[in-house]
Amino acid sequence: MTDSNTVRKTAAAGAAALSILLAASLPLSATRADETCQSPYMAKIVGQEDFVYVWTLGVEGLGDGQDKLVTIDVNPKSARYGEIVNTLSVGGRNEAHHSGFTDDRRFLWAASLDTNKIFVFDVHSNPARPSLHKTIEDFVAASGGVVGPHTTYALPGRMMITGLSNNKDHGGRTALVEYTNDGDYVATYWVPTDDDLQGAVKSGNYADGYNYDVRVLPRRNAMFTSSFTGWSNYMMDFGKMLKDEEAMKRFGNTVVVWNLHTRKPKKVLDVPGAPLEIRCAWQPDHNYCFTTTALTSKLWVIYEDDNGEWQAKAVADIGQADQVPLPVDISITADDNYLWVDTFMDGKTRLFDISDAFNPKQVYEKEIGRQINMASESWDGKRIYYTSSLLANWDKKGDDNEQYFKAYDWDGTALNEKFAIDFTEEKLGRPHQMRFGAYALYGQGSATEEGISLAQSR
Repeated sequence: MTDSNTVRKTAAAGAAALSILLAASLPLSATRADETCQSPYMAKIVGQEDFVYVWTLGVEGLGDGQDKLVTIDVNPKSARYGEIVNTLSVGGRNEAHHSGFTDDRRFLWAASLDTNKIFVFDVHSNPARPSLHKTIEDFVAASGGVVGPHTTYALPGRMMITGLSNNKDHGGRTALVEYTNDGDYVATYWVPTDDDLQGAVKSGNYADGYNYDVRVLPRRNAMFTSSFTGWSNYMMDFGKMLKDEEAMKRFGNTVVVWNLHTRKPKKVLDVPGAPLEIRCAWQPDHNYCFTTTALTSKLWVIYEDDNGEWQAKAVADIGQADQVPLPVDISITADDNYLWVDTFMDGKTRLFDISDAFNPKQVYEKEIGRQINMASESWDGKRIYYTSSLLANWDKKGDDNEQYFKAYDWDGTALNEKFAIDFTEEKLGRPHQMRFGAYALYGQGSATEEGISLAQSR
């Protein structure tokens, strides 16, 4: 098959090559540490990450009950390694969910799925103690009715935000919304539907207008969006939703390929079963991305064939697909050889060998907790962090409702836990999205110096 051959030919050189975009911004001799799921336009960390910022859902009756940004010291050389060094509450419970940096990495945009507020944190003035820079409260009105800001993704001087719903029926019809880095609204780009394809080509049965994640391959002038469900579902109790036949029909089944420069949809790909996170290959000749389908537990590759056409292909099962382990977050290694896949229901993280993108093979798995959601790994692949919360109404109940942050080292054969923080015991809430911070980004101090200072001030 020509599609498979294309990937195999390029994969051989991939392990040794560096991304053109990254090589332009980083010394080749340096160790790189940065989440591999971040935008290629974004400033990169050189060396050890100092902090992990955890965007956390408030829980009524637990601590102050508010959503908050929790800063954790993750530098082994720091005097406060493995400790919480700062918490910043934002007022109320907003269904804190995903977050992302601006391209200059000075600000962290953190979105909320219920109140539709976007909190913009200053992380550059004092990386150990972020401050709230501004709050965008008119997202729905400015966007023309988009509800549920989700992914906040860096483009040059811009933030692209995926919406999950709309304010008319709280269903899955939704859009991309573009802002400047300063927080000024730019434009809304509605996801194509059967009734309004907007010039896009429909590849199969679906053009449903749903949205979830966004990623780009600048070298191919390509932007990709995946699909999930609307407000009426994600704010519903999980057990109740599973028993609601109509609700279970309200999930997206598409990945949309967009022209990155014009922001116009080009092709709607059938990827049935709610494709969530998208992770694109980093190597310069690897023109493909991966996603997983939550409801069918499949691993998909989105690839450019020999004719320059984008296609979608299911290439592997994740766990026992018939038991719906519910794949959630994924993380691709910087050499494009491996992919971490978290499955919420069984609390496991799985590692797939994706050196042949069309024939992934699971090579490792480990149970992290009773439930698991997000994964963030260092650029060098030696450290990986996990959090537990999916959605406030979808997290497990009782003793299975573990809420944690866990840090691991990866030695190439096994995950070795370094430390864990119980977010319930600390009265913090439900930890969700993680992002890395480092003094080296801003020419400031050192983790060791800051750690000693913080330790002395306790």
